[in-house]
Parts: sequence; structure tokens; C-alpha cells
Amino acid sequence: MKKAVAVTKVFSVKNGLVMSSKLAMTTVIAVSRRLTIRKFGRLAVGSVMLLAASTSFYALSEEAALKKANSLHEPFSELLSEHVKTIDNGASTQVDYHGFKQDRERLTQYLNSLAKVKKSTFDGWNKADQLAFLINAYNAYTVDLILTEYPKIKSIRDLGGFFSSPWKKEIAPLLGKTRTLDEIEHELIRGQGQNAKGYNEPRIHFAVNCASIGCPALREEAYVGAKLDSQLNAQTKRFLADTSRNRMDGNTLKLSKIFDWYSKDFENNANRKSESWQGAKNVNTENLSQFLLLYKDALSLSSQQVSVLEQDTAELEFLNYDWALNATQ
Repeated sequence: MKKAVAVTKVFSVKNGLVMSSKLAMTTVIAVSRRLTIRKFGRLAVGSVMLLAASTSFYALSEEAALKKANSLHEPFSELLSEHVKTIDNGASTQVDYHGFKQDRERLTQYLNSLAKVKKSTFDGWNKADQLAFLINAYNAYTVDLILTEYPKIKSIRDLGGFFSSPWKKEIAPLLGKTRTLDEIEHELIRGQGQNAKGYNEPRIHFAVNCASIGCPALREEAYVGAKLDSQLNAQTKRFLADTSRNRMDGNTLKLSKIFDWYSKDFENNANRKSESWQGAKNVNTENLSQFLLLYKDALSLSSQQVSVLEQDTAELEFLNYDWALNATQ
């Protein structure tokens, strides 16, 4: 009996040791797992934090780039607000070239800042920032060209000659070369020329200003990518609402010569390979009538006139273009 008790005690002791060993092993494994989880958990958290930081930095970089692209035009915007005067209840504007001449140093500084923008920097901007840059460059260099002879001239065409054109003068150091106004408008903006893509944006014709009364108004602020679509839309409505330049009498459309000179820009947009205009709205027009229908309210069209445009049966008449300088009177 004592032997049996002894064996039981031994077994109990051995079993206790076995159980203790198993418990110890389980504890070690559990601790090890916790350490592993903590280690890799910290790595995972660290990775997430790093990813978040990278995303945040990228967003901040994009935001900074956007602010820089827009702030570039603030000096020009200030000049325009000071020297462009609204007339005809907001239908158009006149330019105080005398005031611009007094502030020509500020204008020169702005033009110099445009000249410093590298082509690689420009290429990294979105389309709206690029187009705003080009429109502002065209308008600012046009004002500067007028100032070279103002107040001796009555029209921008006085700056040309029988065999020369003011729009073909190399006056604009821009994106790596000295350019003409024609180059900026027709090649860079409209995409006319070899290997030129352009922006497929017909509303630019109501934004670029040729310093003439017949032109759409020079806007009282600079264009910026962040609100370019709304600015172009406002300029288009402003121009089309001006009955001295555009109107519909009966079934006859009496329009600015702009719609004659650049008719192709308002037609067959649906078949072009380049990007659609008006951003996410993805609006394309196959003919001039369709374009004008987008702004039927600005043109104050009757329901009958809308029907005529929808059928594309309106008679077209283009009004004389006034090349007199758009200077304040």
C-alpha cells in the first residue's frame, strides 16, 4: 500500500512537472506572440502613418503648387482692377492706358515673372492653370504693346505697317522662346500649327483681348485655373448679351465677326480628338447654332428663335468690327 502511494506521489509529481512544463511553454508562446504582434503591429502602424504622411505631403504639395500658379497672376489682377473700367451696365469695359503707363514698372515685373516660368513647370500644371497662364500672357503683352506708342495711336493696327502686323511682332519671352501674340493665341491656345494640340476651348475668344472696341471686354481681373470655367462662362454671357455686338432679329443672327473668323472653333467639337471643353460637363457642339443655344438666355431668344436655332436654319449676318482703341474716354 505504501508502495502504491509512493508511486502515486511520484506520478503526481511527474504529472505536475509535465503540466508545469506545458504551462510554461504556453506562457512563453503567448508572450512571444504578444511581442511579435506588438513588433509587427508597430511596423504596420508605422507604415500606415508613413503612407498617411506621404499622402498628406502630396496633397500639400499639390495645394502649394496650385496656390503658386494662382498667386502668380495676383499682380496683374491688381492692375486690371485699378485700370479697367466697366461701361454699358457691365456689357463691356474700357482700359485706362494712361494709368497703365504710370504703372508700367509693375506690369513689366509681372511680365518678367511669366518669362521665368520654365516649360517643364508649365507642363506639370493642370490644363486650367495652363490656359489661364496663356490668356493672361496674351492680354498683358497686348497692353504692354499698346503702351509702347500710347497715346499717339488710335488703334492697335497703327502699330503695324503695310507689310507687318502688330500680332506678328516677337515681343513675348514665354516658355523658352520669344513669341508673337499670334503664336500665343493660335498655336499655344487654339492649337493651330504643326504638333500643336491646343485646348479645344471656344470660349477663349471672349477672354483674349485685342485692345479694340469690337473685342469682348477685357476682364477686370486676371484668369486663374481654380475658377477659369466660371470666368470664361461669365465672359461668354457678357459678350453675347451685348446687343451692339450680337443679337437675333427675327430669324436672322447678327453676330460679331469673331464668329466668322473662328467659325471652326465653334463647330464639329464632337469629332475632335482633343479634350472636351467646359470640364466635367463634357459639352461638345457640332455647329454654331448648338453653341449659341447654350447661351440662349444671354441672347434673350424667344421660343420661336430657339426653334430656328435647334433646326439650324437661321440666317447669318456678321457685323462690322470696330478696331478703335478700347481706351477710356
